Amino acid sequence: MAVTADVIIIGAGIAGASAGAELAASARVIVLETEPQPGYHATGRSAAFFVLSYGNAAVRAVTAMSESFYRSPPAGFTEVALIRPRPGLFFSRSDQRAALASIHDEVPSLRPLSADDIRERVPVISPDYIDSGLLDETGGDLDVDAILQGFLRRLHHRGGELYTGHKVQELSREDGLWKIAAGDKTFMAPVVVNAAGAWADQIAILAGLKPVGLQPKRRTAMLIDAPKGLDITDWPLMVDVEEQFYFKPYAGALLLSPADETPSPACDAQPEELDVALAVDRFETATGLEVPRVIRRWAGLRTFAPDKTFVVGFDPRTNGFFWLAGQGGYGVQTAPALARLTASLITGSPPRESTSERADIKQDLIEQLSPNRLITCQ
Repeated sequence: MAVTADVIIIGAGIAGASAGAELAASARVIVLETEPQPGYHATGRSAAFFVLSYGNAAVRAVTAMSESFYRSPPAGFTEVALIRPRPGLFFSRSDQRAALASIHDEVPSLRPLSADDIRERVPVISPDYIDSGLLDETGGDLDVDAILQGFLRRLHHRGGELYTGHKVQELSREDGLWKIAAGDKTFMAPVVVNAAGAWADQIAILAGLKPVGLQPKRRTAMLIDAPKGLDITDWPLMVDVEEQFYFKPYAGALLLSPADETPSPACDAQPEELDVALAVDRFETATGLEVPRVIRRWAGLRTFAPDKTFVVGFDPRTNGFFWLAGQGGYGVQTAPALARLTASLITGSPPRESTSERADIKQDLIEQLSPNRLITCQ
């Protein structure tokens, strides 16, 4: 017999887990995950950092709505801090001044820094390389595992169910219900949430819908040794203003990335030697240091809509098919707000920024995130 629910969520990464936890407060929720454990792909490989100035205007707005959750999580959600303060610093060479000025125009609250200011914080940066920068003091390292496990516990405590190792094979709508064949079971619900990350367009195709143009892109990261004789503990996240590379302290080493966005099919992403070499070369050029070894390397997929804005809302071409996709590299830092918005749109309750803040989520932002913008007459 089919397992029934009010809402079935496909994908147990940070998007599906957080939405499931929120929806389970008022609905019977099932979360389906292909992999043996939740968060295996993008979530589990994230170098998640919370920073209010990251992304376009819509992304920044949703990030701001998530801040109070991470700084003051609900009782029982976690026993550890979810965010540990660390500034974010956008830095530029002299030929990148226009790019830095553009960011400052968009986010005037960022504090300008001189080359000397930057080198005082991160002394390995070469004086011949650095020109100026912008400091965001709202940033912090996010504890991804604690966040994901917190949402999964909340899902369970509210009566939601998680099925790992259940890949969706068939998806059809019959008599007002979605019928999903996954693993060795059949699941049925009036609403299905497509939180499948890099596989979200494939899930739409299974549902008989044309994809909305989501593109998975590979992002590479690695750990390198910290420079000898220096205490890197309080270094900021250092981001090249044109996102050619970034680095930050991580567990006593430096996490380094070429900030690559290489189009990729949906897959178990693996690092490419060229991307590793590019990151090392850019770091060595900026610092004058030699990187003798790469301790560890990995890659993950960040999935973007064509306009790099989230896709959240019901698909107008059918009934009960809800998109929660296209989070790009911002999925962890925006999960609380996107989960609240998802629950609001599905249950019909007023969309609120948080349980303690009564301001409505603005309708124009809801429209900016809607899949309608990506769907032509099909």
